[in-house]
Amino acid sequence: MAPSVIVTFVRHGESTDNLLSVWAGWKDAPLSNHGMNQARALGGFFADTHFTAIHASDLKRAFTTAQAIYDGQKDPKPSFDSSKLLREQHFGTAEGKPWSYETQPGLTLEEHMAKGIYPVLYEDDERFPEGESLNELAARARQAIEELVLPHAWQAAKDGQTGVNIAVVSHGLCISRLISELLKKSAKPIQGSDYRGLLNTAWTRVTIDIENAQDGEPIYVDKEPPLLAMRVTDVNRHSHIDDIKRQGGGIGSAAYDPNQKDIRAFFGGKTEALPVSESNAHDEVVGAEDGSKASL
Repeated sequence: MAPSVIVTFVRHGESTDNLLSVWAGWKDAPLSNHGMNQARALGGFFADTHFTAIHASDLKRAFTTAQAIYDGQKDPKPSFDSSKLLREQHFGTAEGKPWSYETQPGLTLEEHMAKGIYPVLYEDDERFPEGESLNELAARARQAIEELVLPHAWQAAKDGQTGVNIAVVSHGLCISRLISELLKKSAKPIQGSDYRGLLNTAWTRVTIDIENAQDGEPIYVDKEPPLLAMRVTDVNRHSHIDDIKRQGGGIGSAAYDPNQKDIRAFFGGKTEALPVSESNAHDEVVGAEDGSKASL
């Protein structure tokens, strides 16, 4: 029997800030032209997957990516909304500043920042002034799961439905915490894993089964929610962008302008694509192998 709910978590397309070595959480950079091409490819890839709902971060890079998925959907179109709960970790006063591995022994974080150094933070409770720690991001992700994702499972139980697809379009570090918080709701413990390291527009999928559910038979959840069984079926899938090539001459890295229907015509001539398909942007995790947790 098909799972009751299938949740597809999608990282946004390449943004203009992804091309810079800066702290970019709530800083609202748009997609690059290459990122828009990634988003369109994603929309085409999911054209035959009918989503019931699309939930997106309200930041431009995620919302525009979600819009591309929505545009690729056949009728009846899914519901489509945005939420601040799905934003990336907030880096406070470090937003837009260059990140650095370099630290000077004996200096506090504030003293580093006074010297223009915004170092990678390694502990889950550390944060930049006016920003969020990873623990605070996890609490926000937990709220997002409870308010945006689990209601689909409860509704599927009430309606006796299976195969309900929803998409959650967010950001690298936020997605890692969203998945972690969702898996905590499983009745059976799930082996821990690190869901960081997503490429731009890559997707990871979690299925939610309602225990003892039968297709077409409703389960009453008002008094006591049913037990949930979850499984991670896909991680960091990106076949839809493997053949996308960045336009040369700086065009691919420029901010996407929706008024430019043909960017090659706008520049008055042919542009040559670079011979690589993968985005040259850093992933959201800097130095994942050594455990650091910087987001870009």
